[in-house]
Parts: sequence; structure tokens; C-alpha cells
Amino acid sequence: MLKELKKDIQLILRGYKLIWTIDNNLIIWDIFRALLTVVSPYTTIYLSARIISGIAAGEPFRQLMFYAALTIFIQFAMSLLTRAVTRKVNAANQTRHDLFEIYFSSVNRNMQYEHLENPETHLRKDRITRAADASGFGFTYLIFQIEGCVNAIASVILSVTLTASLFTARVPGHTDGLWGFLNSPWAFLPILGLLIFQIFAVSSLNRRSADVFYREIKNFADQNRLSSYYHGMLEEYETGAEIRLFHEAPLIEKSWLKTLIHPTYLQNVIRAQSRFARIRSCVGFVMNISLYLFIAAKAYLGAFGIGNFVLYTGAISRFVNAMTNFFGNAVDLKANNAYLEEIFAYIDMPNSMYQGTLPVEKRAFCEGGDNEYEIEFRDVSFRYPASDAYALRHINLKFRIGERMAVVGKNGSGKTTFIKLLCRLYDPTEGEILLNGIDIKKYNYAEYMSLFSVVFQDFKLLSFSLGQNVAAAVQYDPERVEACLREAGFGDRLEHMPDGLETYLYKSFDEKGVEISGGEAQKIALARALYKDAPFIVLDEPTAALDPVAESEVYSKFNEMVHDKTAVYISHRLSSCRFCDDIVVFDNGQVVQRGSHDTLVADQNGVYHDLWTAQAQYYVTE
Repeated sequence: MLKELKKDIQLILRGYKLIWTIDNNLIIWDIFRALLTVVSPYTTIYLSARIISGIAAGEPFRQLMFYAALTIFIQFAMSLLTRAVTRKVNAANQTRHDLFEIYFSSVNRNMQYEHLENPETHLRKDRITRAADASGFGFTYLIFQIEGCVNAIASVILSVTLTASLFTARVPGHTDGLWGFLNSPWAFLPILGLLIFQIFAVSSLNRRSADVFYREIKNFADQNRLSSYYHGMLEEYETGAEIRLFHEAPLIEKSWLKTLIHPTYLQNVIRAQSRFARIRSCVGFVMNISLYLFIAAKAYLGAFGIGNFVLYTGAISRFVNAMTNFFGNAVDLKANNAYLEEIFAYIDMPNSMYQGTLPVEKRAFCEGGDNEYEIEFRDVSFRYPASDAYALRHINLKFRIGERMAVVGKNGSGKTTFIKLLCRLYDPTEGEILLNGIDIKKYNYAEYMSLFSVVFQDFKLLSFSLGQNVAAAVQYDPERVEACLREAGFGDRLEHMPDGLETYLYKSFDEKGVEISGGEAQKIALARALYKDAPFIVLDEPTAALDPVAESEVYSKFNEMVHDKTAVYISHRLSSCRFCDDIVVFDNGQVVQRGSHDTLVADQNGVYHDLWTAQAQYYVTE
């Protein structure tokens, strides 16, 4: 029991610590508003009691007016302060969702690539997002609970301070019997017993209510995810053409309607919450009437005056509500821990990728001097996590700076896996990869990654300016960006961009943004790879979206574009590999051939000859 309580408290505190790190305004201003909210009514209770006591005691009118004016002034000041703080709270909450998304994006960015490719990782993130969007669980729920918890704790402290004299005030002239019991120190025990009963009763009811709510809301969360998917398909302009041409709208809409859940889940939640609320009200009524009878009896018998009667009844009533709310909030926070565990399991996914310490740029490379790079795969085998099948087996090859190497093979032959290992998105299962004779694991991970500039087949351009897309940065060198674009064959299109390098791509952020074709996007991606100016450039089907003329232009300028860099080129079009110095043929996860185009095509029993013949027949007339 204590171990579980400790775990719950640690989870909650860790959640608040992380929120504080993301934006402490989300906590500071909520606490400030909670304190203002709780101080105001207690000030009114105390000063009202003083006024009533003053009237009963015949105090001067001037003194009574002072109390009244002070009450009005404090209420007015508190109101102004509360409004100002509320504006701060609202301002912080307006950015809350984006700040959390930015934080999770940083988690994704620093996550081991193995986890990023794992479907279970995306399912976990989807559950976190759906719980937050549908019902506000997770970090958002912690923020919502701040005011309630602070208000309850402050109310308890103030109530105890104001009512401490209630149990020490003696009834004059009564020493025995029922009235004498009111003077006994044991008189507090029945009140304490009722309070404990109410706390446990309310906590139990809140827990049962939360169980019903969380069970029923899961259906809503699933529906919300599916609705978002269908809504996105119908709204996104990228899918609009296919939806119209294939008349897919009825299919999507009917599938959407099938996922809609009958609103019984909402009725079940409301019914359960109403039933538990009635029980809580009855328990609270018993507690309050008992306290009122206790206070009224002592006041009637002369233990204190009418002013203190008003003070005690007001403070005790708020004390009972505060204690009830505090334990109710505690139950809710405990229930929310299930979602916090999901979040922290996502955040804490282990990164077993050794980061290395050896600086790449400070090494004296090879016999040729600085800036000489040699990569060697030494008996490398690899299988993906949770898979028994090897994607690569016993790969042995090396290549040096300035070489042009093409990697070819059928789908599933291991080409992409080879590039992932080269760029160290994964580490080999067996064997090692060496950079200038040193295992690449020993190099600083970020510095090693900086050696590679990759154009992936499924690259992504951003809805930012053309210059920012090429430089992958807010600030960039315009002359260098333009030179890279022209080298990549984008020069003619650049002349017609309305705002030059400041022209926005797509219309997500600027209605004057330019829609570009797939081939144009691929040229921009090539320019981005050139702008990074890394010693290794990896091209994964870089001309797949280009027309034959543009493709020929890219190949004719390829050597000029990459200069003295090492180029690793993945392609299904074998005709595009002829300019490469070295062609590596993959088949079933192994290197089965290596050599120049002429050498490989001459081997009629080789895989390359079969691939070349299969493609060439479409370009040969009978």
C-alpha cells in the first residue's frame, strides 16, 4: 500500500516537474489565482463576523464602517488581481497544446531510430494523443488540478486557523451531562469521525465514478481517432483528385458512419455521475448539519457570541468542502497516473545507440592527410529488432572519398538497409563498420551523422520559403542557395518564382505560396543535399519523379554537382548507373556482384545482367 502510494506521488511530482520545465507559467499563475480565490471569501467571512460582533457589542459606528469599507476594498482589489492573473492563465493555456506538441516532437527527434520505425511506438503515441484530445488526460489534467488542490490545501489551513478556538471555547455553568460534554476535549471525536467517514465515502465514490468514466470514454477516444482520419481524407487537397476520379466519397462516408458509436456511452457516464453526486450530497448534508448543530449548541449556551457563530459556520463549511475536494482531487490524480505511465513509458524508451566521443573533424585521416575518408563494411550482418530473418548477411566492401558507387538490386534485396547502417540509423547485429580504420561507434554520433547528406525517395519539403528549404535553416546564404539550385537543375524555375528565394512553397502559411511539381520538389531536395556540403552524398532514387530530359540533365551534370564528394547512388533504373565508378549488386541481403557496368553486364549468369536485360527490352525495337 505504502509502496503504491509512493509510486503514485513520484509519478505526479515527475509530471509537474516536466510541466515546469516546458513552461513554468502553466503552474505559477494557476497557483497564484488559486490563492487569490481562496483568500477572498475567508476575508469576507472574518470581517463580516467582526462587523456582527461589533454591532452586538455596541462598537462605534466609525469602527463598523471601517470594517465594511475594508471588506469592500479587499473584495475590489482581489477582483482586479484575479482578472489580471486570469489573463495570464489564459495566455499560458493558449500556448499549452503547442508547447506540449513541441516537447513530444523533441522526444521523437532524439528517439532511437529503431523505436521510430516500430509501429508499437506510434500506437503508444496515438493513445497518448487521443486521451489528451478526447478527455484532457495526461499533462493537461495535472494543470487542471493545480487550482483545485492549492485551493483545498489553503482552505484547510485558513479554516483550521479561524476555527481553532471553536473547540476550546467553554460553555459557562455546565460541567456534566450532554452540555458538559461540549466542554470536553473528546467533543471533537464525533466530528472527526464524521469527517473521516465523509472523506472515505467521497473518495470511494469519486474512484467509482472515474472508473465508469474512463471505461466508457475509451470508446469515444477510438471514435475520435477514426473520425479524425476520415475527416482528414475528405478535407486534404492532396487526396481530393483521387476521391473525385474514383468516386470514393460514399465509401469514406459510409465507413465513417459505421464507426460512430451510439451515445449510450455518454448516457452511462452521466447516469453514473448523477447517482454518485446524489450520494455525495447526502453524505455532505449529514456532515454539515452535525457541525451546525454543534456550533449552534455552543453559541446558544453562551460559549461565544453571534459574530463568532457566523465565523465558525462559514469557515467550517468551507473546511468540509475543502477536505472533500482535496481527497476527491487526489483520487482523480491517481486515476490520471495510468495516462502518465503511458507518457513516461514513451519518453523513457531506452536509447541503446552508443553516442561515441571521438571527434570526426579533429582526426588526422589516413595516409593522404586530412579530409580523406574511407568507409569499410567488415563482415556486417543485420536483422531488424523482433525479427529472426537477416536483412543483410556478411557484407564486406569499402569505398573512398571521391568515388561514385551505385547500389542496385531487386526490392527487398537489402539496399535501403545498407544505407541505414552506413548513416548509422542502426548498428550492425554482427561485424563492424569502420571509418578510416576505426569503428564508427567510437565517433561522436552527431558529428558522424554530419558526414552524410541524403536525398531519400520519400523526402519531405516544408511549407517555408524556398531558401529555408534548401538551407534547412532560418538564416541562409542566398548566393550559395541559388548556386545549389542551379546545379540541381532548378535554375529556370527559380527565375519565375514571384519572390525569388523568399517564395513560400505550398499554401499552408502563405496564400501566395507556390505549388511545385514532383520533379521540381526533387530538384530542391537535391539542392538541399548539395547545400549541406557533406563529404558523403547518398541519393535514393533521386530522379524518380523527373522527366527523361531532366533526368538526362541531372546525370550529365552529376559529377560536376558532387565535385570531390563520395556519392552512393541507389536506383532501380540500371541505365542511370553507367556513370558510376563502382556498381554493387545486392540480392537476398548479400553482395553478389561488384564492378563496372560493362563488366557486370558481360556476365550473362549474373544478377545484374538479368536486371539489365529485363529493363532494356522495353527500349529495344524488334
